[in-house]
Amino acid sequence: MAMRTATTVAAAGPRGLRSLFSTLSTNFPFPSQPANQPQRPQAEPSTNLFVSGLSKRTTDEGLKKCFEEFGEVVHARVVKDRASGWSKGFGFVRYSTLEGAAAGIEGMDGKFLDGWVIFAEYARPRDSPPPSPPSNYGNSQYGQR
Repeated sequence: MAMRTATTVAAAGPRGLRSLFSTLSTNFPFPSQPANQPQRPQAEPSTNLFVSGLSKRTTDEGLKKCFEEFGEVVHARVVKDRASGWSKGFGFVRYSTLEGAAAGIEGMDGKFLDGWVIFAEYARPRDSPPPSPPSNYGNSQYGQR
C-alpha cells in the first residue's frame, strides 16, 4: 500500500531530479544566458566574413572555392598555427560587394565543408590593444641604492 502511494505521488508531478529531465516542466532551473554577462553585439554588415568550425585539412583555396558560388571572393584565408602549420579552425573571407557577403552567409552558415559544419558571420573589427605600461627597464626600484 505504501509503495502504491509513493508511485502515485511521484507520477503526479515532476519533482526533484525528475523536473530536470521532464519535457513538461516549464521552469528549467538553468538560465539560457547568465544574467551578469551582456549580450554579444552583432557586427555591422561588411564585405569581410568570419568563418568558424573549419577542419584542420581546410586550405585557403578550398575555402575560397566553396564561397565563390555566392559572389566574387577577393581574398580567403585560413588562420594557421605557427608551430604546426595546421588550421586553427577559423578563417576570413572577403567579398567584393555587401550583397555577395550576405549571400555567402546565407549559403554557407551551418553547411558542411571538409566533413565539418561551419558557421559564417560578419567579421567584427579588431579591438584596439590596451596601452602598454611605461617601461622602467634599467630604472628598477630594486636595483637602485
